[in-house]
Amino acid sequence: MDPTASADYSYLRKLVFGLSQNVLDPAHDYLFESRLSALLRNQGMTRIGELVHHLRAQKNPLLEHAVAEAMTIKETSFFRDGHPFEVLRRELLPRLIEARRSWRTLRLWCAACSTGQEVYSLAMLLLDRSASLAGWNIRVEGTDISNQAIERARAGLYNRIEIDRGLAARHVLRYFEGQGEAWMVKPALRSLCHFRQANICGPRLPFSRASDRFDVILLRNVMLYFSQEHRRALLTGIHSLLSPDGVLILGSSEQPADLSLWTPVLSGGACYFKPREPS
Repeated sequence: MDPTASADYSYLRKLVFGLSQNVLDPAHDYLFESRLSALLRNQGMTRIGELVHHLRAQKNPLLEHAVAEAMTIKETSFFRDGHPFEVLRRELLPRLIEARRSWRTLRLWCAACSTGQEVYSLAMLLLDRSASLAGWNIRVEGTDISNQAIERARAGLYNRIEIDRGLAARHVLRYFEGQGEAWMVKPALRSLCHFRQANICGPRLPFSRASDRFDVILLRNVMLYFSQEHRRALLTGIHSLLSPDGVLILGSSEQPADLSLWTPVLSGGACYFKPREPS
């Protein structure tokens, strides 16, 4: 590889790591070309080298963030991977609902929600139990580093391919309405869901008040490319935001870096984690 190109890719890898903690493999440098192509066009550029030269010459936080956002994996779908949502439906939500019956409040957070499908999936599980949750204060929070993804999540408009990935016909009929060739989330579902752009790899988590406690946190397929040190720091922060009887759900191939803070529970083909008291 040309030494200049190699230095450019190295610069971009460090930039992305600094903003998102994603450790990018040099063997995958070719991905910069495809994932940054739209950004280059919007900037009136044709080559990665032009972009790096511009970033080196002048500090531009918005452009830097756009680079990190473009390199973030945004794969998602409704009821993704199935098993965790089935365990939530059958076991975890009924238990939490019973435990919260006296103050009738539930808070859930999808910490890397992409275009919103997992957030709406959680809300559908809750609305399926609407008869037992009448009058409850329920919030399902969704955050993501990508402002573009958050705007799509807020819009709640999905094409046929996205709808067909994971949604049963009964959920489509009950919670969506046709908009031409697409489907729009109905108001009853939308009212439970709140989205905002936030970087969970920043110096502070998006929720940091003493009253910010969650009953369920989803942090799925987010830490695959994080360093072990950052996984530990992130999950320590997540631990402080989870109710003592709450649950953390990670991706199927992920586990906490520090198991002294977590008790893993295997159920129905899925693994979730309960917080332990720090020793």
